[in-house]
Amino acid sequence: MDTTILIADDHPLFRAAMRQALVDIVGDSILEVASFSEAYEAVEEHDEIELVFLDLNMPGNEGLTGLTELRTQFPSVLVVIVSAEEDPTLIRRAIDLGASGYIPKSTPLPQIADAVNKVLDGEQWLPGNINDAISQLENKQDKAFADKLAQLTPHQFKVLKMMADGLLNKQIAYELDISESTVKQHVSAVLRKLEVINRTKAGVLFKQMMNNEENH
Repeated sequence: MDTTILIADDHPLFRAAMRQALVDIVGDSILEVASFSEAYEAVEEHDEIELVFLDLNMPGNEGLTGLTELRTQFPSVLVVIVSAEEDPTLIRRAIDLGASGYIPKSTPLPQIADAVNKVLDGEQWLPGNINDAISQLENKQDKAFADKLAQLTPHQFKVLKMMADGLLNKQIAYELDISESTVKQHVSAVLRKLEVINRTKAGVLFKQMMNNEENH
């Protein structure tokens, strides 16, 4: 199978275990990185990457922001979340935001191999013991917000992320090397697509969704 997989995790031992689980499926076509910025660069540079295993708590990855950023910027790349956290609400949000699966770090290696095969076949994979809990947890508000986020262009998503971090239009323009009027256009589009009245509300909803906080 001509598939390249990226393991993005800051724990070398876990990366080694993942590599062991994957080597029979994809051979040596496995890349490894230890931070979110390295993961982003790798996906940008290597068109052949089809699947990313993304550690939820690695450096540079705030909650589900990394997942959403990769899904927005590289929609054809599959992302599976890997985490020691097994909170059903968090897993439900990850799936709503476009994750192809969620693998708890306690998962045995043979099951990880099974998960990879399923995801590469276009299916979603969740641990059996969590599947039922998640199906009962559907939050219409979260799902609606995730669907609206999916409508944003890559530039609009970057602007929203910076708005959520409290940056002003002038600062966003400087960071993205674009004009302030272009930023204003992006902000207007973001507010329209998210159906919110102002940037503060957009930022609050975004932070809640990404950091697994209660969404009111």
